[in-house]
Amino acid sequence: MGQKAAFAQPILKHLRQLMHSVSPQITETIKWGHPFFEYKGILANMGGFKEHCVFGFWGSRSLNDPNGVLKHSHERDAAGNFGRITKLSDLPSGDVLKDFILQAIAIKDAGPEHKEKKPAPPKAPKAPIDMPDYFAEALQTDQKALATFQNFSPSCKREYLEWIVDAKTEATRQKRIEQALEWMAEGKSRNWKYK
Repeated sequence: MGQKAAFAQPILKHLRQLMHSVSPQITETIKWGHPFFEYKGILANMGGFKEHCVFGFWGSRSLNDPNGVLKHSHERDAAGNFGRITKLSDLPSGDVLKDFILQAIAIKDAGPEHKEKKPAPPKAPKAPIDMPDYFAEALQTDQKALATFQNFSPSCKREYLEWIVDAKTEATRQKRIEQALEWMAEGKSRNWKYK
């Protein structure tokens, strides 16, 4: 903390004292060059930079925020939940911060099964890719490759078709077809991703 800019020192000291005053079980460690507060996993983190500080709670979306002071990734201009902190008054009151800390501890105590789980957005189904005639004809020339392709999962078939259809030039397309036939004749599925 001694190496941080003078404006940052009282802010970081305040946050550190606040965290440890709420619970003596909160420990502190350095990760990625910044202080992290831990209690049964990461609880919060802070950092000081040339012109601002940041402070944020991990899993902040699970915290009850009746005053609407928490910022989330889509609405902030700096890391953390409180934007660019340049003075103590940029932070919510100590009581509000203590409440967030206690909530974060309670969530950790409840265990992962009690965390608020947001359902993943439904994936839009991908449009089917028709087998191009030129690839169908190429597969007919190698029965081992054809058998391998027919046994692929739909997603593996799709990956091969996308790879071949997305070729920018005829020469690249032909090279990919030859490579695909070679791999499939050997019974391989997805080696093309690594080439």
